[in-house]
Amino acid sequence: MHTNNTTVNKPSLWALSPLFVFLCLYLVTSLVVNDFYKVPITVAFLVSSVYAILITKGLNLNDRIYHFSMGASNKNIMLMIWIFILAGAFAQSAKAMGAIDATVNLTLTILPDNLLLAGIFIAACFISLSIGTSVGTIVALTPVAVGIAEKTGVALPFMVAIVVGGAFFGDNLSFISDTTIAATRTQGCVMRDKFKVNSMIVIPAALFVLIIYIFEGISVQAPAQIQQIEWIKVIPYLVVLGTAIAGLNVTLVLLLGIAVTGIIGLFTSGFDFFGWFGAMGNGITGMGELIIITLMAGGMLEMIRYNGGIAYIIEKLTKHVNSKRAAELSIAALVSIANLCTANNTIAVITIGPIAKDIADKFHLDKRKSASILDTFSCLIQGIIPYGAQMLIAAELASISPLSIIRYLYYPVTMGIFALLAILFRYPKRYS
Repeated sequence: MHTNNTTVNKPSLWALSPLFVFLCLYLVTSLVVNDFYKVPITVAFLVSSVYAILITKGLNLNDRIYHFSMGASNKNIMLMIWIFILAGAFAQSAKAMGAIDATVNLTLTILPDNLLLAGIFIAACFISLSIGTSVGTIVALTPVAVGIAEKTGVALPFMVAIVVGGAFFGDNLSFISDTTIAATRTQGCVMRDKFKVNSMIVIPAALFVLIIYIFEGISVQAPAQIQQIEWIKVIPYLVVLGTAIAGLNVTLVLLLGIAVTGIIGLFTSGFDFFGWFGAMGNGITGMGELIIITLMAGGMLEMIRYNGGIAYIIEKLTKHVNSKRAAELSIAALVSIANLCTANNTIAVITIGPIAKDIADKFHLDKRKSASILDTFSCLIQGIIPYGAQMLIAAELASISPLSIIRYLYYPVTMGIFALLAILFRYPKRYS
């Protein structure tokens, strides 16, 4: 009775309408009433999910709901949810035990005031490059950034945006990032070669943004009286960063972090045994909204795919390609729109990768350049959509609206501009 997950209806623009319903309800309404908290993102997803189920043709209601649920329980979505649960438990127990305060005090002591913003950006770039995941970087650094924002008076959305931006630097470049792996595998090129081409495009963008942060940081003032650093309480963060950089799986990293936080918290009387459990419980419960959003987004985006939305985009964008430049632009546009519809840069790269390879072969594009375009434009879109996992978890950890972060996302936007210029001006020459 159940439908096969791989069947897809024929290409249709109408299939994309749930995405427009969501964006109108959440983004446009928030901008019109000038209040990012007026429309809860959960409600926007609920309405667009119900709408997506209603417009699906060729299935009875039970099968439609089953198909929606299949999208929600996709293995990538479930993995994200386990990470959210562990991240919530770690963040809250680290906060209760004093690890975040200790790490903030250490950062304020080490970095001069005027380099705080640039320092956080460099830290996010370095960590994400080392661990290859933007979500892991955001989980590790956002609580520290929130603490620094509170003590220095820097706008919270701005501080969080610095972390999110830096997190995408590594997501786009790292050898162990899943987008990089997917981009090089689908294009049939070597990681090292893709890294070379990619870094020529995005390192200038990162340096440009770094200079902006150095200038913006000139007026930042840390409190004169920084509290005593409790070194032992910094250990959970050092363990999390160290094991992440060593390449451990992010779920294992967070489990280790939770264990170390508990041991040190009990040892320093930061909390008792039940206090630790209570903090973990509160942290997990606090991720509830994020988990609900992720499930509904997964279901809705699967309905768009099933109804032929992504097939429609591919059909339309590959029709009029007639030069190398147009071929590269079509790959950039394909992966960008696929990312808007899937809210997952890795899935967007895997979806568009084979089509990009066909385009690259047909127009004799350099595989290293097509892999770089796929990766960079998927990270650009993932970095600026308010319903992507990275933005949602950053907003959740900082208790702000994802929409309030968008206007401060200097790095993803600059990276996108530099990548577009690289296509238009045939840069780097050797690979164009």
